Amino acid sequence: MTGATHAWRLAGDIRRLARHGALRPFESNPDVPPPARLAARLLRLGSNAPETPDYAGGLKHCGPAAVKLGQALATRPDLVGEAAAADLRKLQDDLSPAPWPQIEAELNAALSGGWRAHFRHIEQAPIGAASIAQVHKAETLDGRTVALKILRPGVEQQFQRALSSYAWAAAHLERLGGEFERLKPRVVIETFRQWTNAELDLRREAGNASELAEAVRGAPRIRVPAVVWEQTTRRTLALEWVEGVKLTDRAAVEATGADRHALAAALVRGFLAQAIGEGFFHADLHQGNILLTPEGDLVLIDFGIMGRLDRRARVYLAEILYGLITGNYRRVAEIHFEAGYVPPHHDIGAFATALRAVGEPIRGRSAGDISVANLLDGLFAITRQFDMAVQPHLLLLQKTMVMVEGVALGLDPRVNMWDVAAPYVKSWIRDELGPEAKAADSLVANLRLLGRLPGLARRAVRQLPAESAAPPLPPLPPLAETPPSRWPWLIAGAAAGAALTALFT
Repeated sequence: MTGATHAWRLAGDIRRLARHGALRPFESNPDVPPPARLAARLLRLGSNAPETPDYAGGLKHCGPAAVKLGQALATRPDLVGEAAAADLRKLQDDLSPAPWPQIEAELNAALSGGWRAHFRHIEQAPIGAASIAQVHKAETLDGRTVALKILRPGVEQQFQRALSSYAWAAAHLERLGGEFERLKPRVVIETFRQWTNAELDLRREAGNASELAEAVRGAPRIRVPAVVWEQTTRRTLALEWVEGVKLTDRAAVEATGADRHALAAALVRGFLAQAIGEGFFHADLHQGNILLTPEGDLVLIDFGIMGRLDRRARVYLAEILYGLITGNYRRVAEIHFEAGYVPPHHDIGAFATALRAVGEPIRGRSAGDISVANLLDGLFAITRQFDMAVQPHLLLLQKTMVMVEGVALGLDPRVNMWDVAAPYVKSWIRDELGPEAKAADSLVANLRLLGRLPGLARRAVRQLPAESAAPPLPPLPPLAETPPSRWPWLIAGAAAGAALTALFT
C-alpha cells in the first residue's frame, strides 16, 4: 500500500474528527507546528463543530478500528490528557449491532456443518455489541446455555487496512523527534496491533479467560466464566452463561441488596491477586465488564485486553507502593534507576526529591484519605522531567488501577484502594522479598546448579585432549575415607549451608 493511499485514508478520518471538534486542541497548542495548527482550523470551517471536542463521536464515524484505537487511547491519559481520556471512555458503551442475516452467515462459515449442527437455538437480538464482535444468548445441543461471541462481518480486513495506515503515520510522527520520539507512537500502535490481533482470534481470548480463571481461583467472590471449548473457534467464543446484572445498572445493583462494601474490597483484592500475585490481569475492568450474580459474586467478562507483568515489574510495583506510603523516597528512586527506567545521567537525589513532592501530601493522613490512583498519577507525571521512556505495561497497569478504584468507589464511596491493598502488598513483599524467600531462592538456585553438574562434567570431559596426546593420569586415591553413602548428606549439607548463608546476609 502506497504512502498516498495511507495519506488519503487518514485525511478522510481527520476531516470526520474535525467535524466533531476533535481537532480544536491542536489549533492553540504551541507544541504543534504552525502549518498543522492552521490545517486543523481550516478543516473545521463550515462543519458546525461543537466547542467541546467530541472525540468519541468522531471516532465512531471513522470505523471500528478507530473506535478500538480510541478505547486504547482512553487508557493513555499521559498521551491524550485526562479530559480526552474521559471522553474516549464513552466508547465502552454498546455500539449498533450487525443485522442477524449477516451474523448467521458468519456463524455458518465459522462452525463446521453450520450453527444448527452445534446449537438448538440462538437468539437473534444480541445482548451486547462492540467494535469487533457481538454476543448472543444460545443453547447447545446438550442443553447448556452459553454466551456466544461472534466477530463482525469483514472486521479483520477493516482492521488490517486501518492498522497499516496508523503504523505509517506513527513512523512519520516519531521521525519528527522531540516529544513525539519520547512518547513512542510506534510502540503505542504496535501495542494496539497486538491487542487487536489477539481479539481478532477468539481462541486467544478463550485462552485468556482460562488463564485468568486460574489467577483468581483463590480470590473470594471473584470468578470467571468457564470456556465451552467445543463451540470455540477463531471467529466464535462460547462461555458459560452467567445470570447477573452489569455494574453499570446501578438501580439493579442496589436492588440485589448485596454488601457493597464487601464487593468493593473483594474487587480490589481480586485485582491485586491478578496483577501482583500472578502477573496476569484483566486490563479493561470497567463497570460494563463486571457482572453481579444473585449469589453476590463478581464475574469478570470480555478478555480481549489483558496485562502481563514479569516478577521484576511486580516487585517494582509493590516496592514503589510501599515506599511511597512509608516515605522511603530514596529507595523508590533507587528502584527506578536499578530498573533502568530513569537514564543514569540524572541525579538520583533530585529524582528522590521529585518523588517526595508526590508522596509528602499524603504523609500524616489516614489510610482512608489516600488514593493509590492519585499516587500513581503523580508518579508518572514526573516522567517527562526525568526523560523516562514510556513503559506500556506499567501505564496499562496504572490505567487499570485507576479504573478499578473508580468501580470500587462506585460500589462504596467509603472504600479506598490503599486501605484494602496495604495488607496484601505488605504480605506479598514479606513473602517474596523477606529472608525466608531469599533463603528459598538460594536453595532452589543451588539445587539447580547441582542438577547441572553432570552435564557440565560431560562437556568438560569432551573437551579434554585425546589419551594419546596427554600423559597418563595418576591413579585416584582410595575412597575409603568418603564412602559413597555419604554423598547425599554432603549435597544436602551444601544446600542447607547456602540457604543459611542467604538467610543471615
